[in-house]
Amino acid sequence: MVQKVYDVKGMTCAHCVQAVSSELSGLPGVEDVQVDLPSGQVTVSSEQPLDPSAVAAAVDEAGYELVGSESQ
Repeated sequence: MVQKVYDVKGMTCAHCVQAVSSELSGLPGVEDVQVDLPSGQVTVSSEQPLDPSAVAAAVDEAGYELVGSESQ
C-alpha cells in the first residue's frame, strides 16, 4: 500500500471535505482518503502510486486546487 499526502487549497467546510473525498475515492486503486481540514492536507492510501495528473484532475473537478504533495 502506498500513502501520499497532498496539499489542497480552498477547502473551508465539511462540504469541501466530502467533495474532495468523493472525487479522490473514485480514482482506480484508491483504498482510503483522509482529509485534515485545518491544514488542508489530504492523505490518500492506494494499491499503487497514483498518476499525479489524475489526482490533480480529481481535486480540480471537486472545485479545489492541488498545490503540493509529499510521500509518507
